[in-house]
Amino acid sequence: MATISLPLFPLSTVLFPDGVLPLQIFEVRYLDMISHCLTEDSPFGVVLLTHGQEVRTPQGLERFVASGTLASVQDTTASTPGLLQVVCRGNSRFQVLASERRSNGLWMAEAELLEDDHAVRIPSDLKGAADALDRVLSSLHDVPQSRWPVQPPFRLDDCGWVANRWCELLPLPNQQKQHMLMLDNPMIRLELLHDVLDEHGLITS
Repeated sequence: MATISLPLFPLSTVLFPDGVLPLQIFEVRYLDMISHCLTEDSPFGVVLLTHGQEVRTPQGLERFVASGTLASVQDTTASTPGLLQVVCRGNSRFQVLASERRSNGLWMAEAELLEDDHAVRIPSDLKGAADALDRVLSSLHDVPQSRWPVQPPFRLDDCGWVANRWCELLPLPNQQKQHMLMLDNPMIRLELLHDVLDEHGLITS
């Protein structure tokens, strides 16, 4: 698999491929990072924070899991001086091979890109998860599309896409979401989410 160099953004959230990630950027290290990503049309990496704070502190040192998801900047709005509203979209997953913290606090990494999920059609015994997600999406018709938690194109017949959207929507612990993210088999990921949905009475068919 390909190896790339990229900046990292440790966050208290897990980004999934095709997921939407709104951010408020005000730290200089990340304002510079976003500017570079826009200029070079390059992604940054979102990794799950396991120790420390998202905002830099003099005594704190971030620790994070060694895998995550590429994020591409889709839109930016500078409504207030020093504050940048950013909307990002999740792309491929990656594994961190090595990382170092620069003097300005920005983490840089050498990372290996992981293979994207293969398109796997949802089998009949898991279709209830797709039907439940379709009901959620149908309920958004009065909400502006820019505020939807799931953005098109919708792939309601694909195991990985449906599983990833439920990982984002359900209030699962971040460590569980991270585990789901790194599962290689999208059908197994959906099976696990289908069980969770069933336990919460969200499967009606």
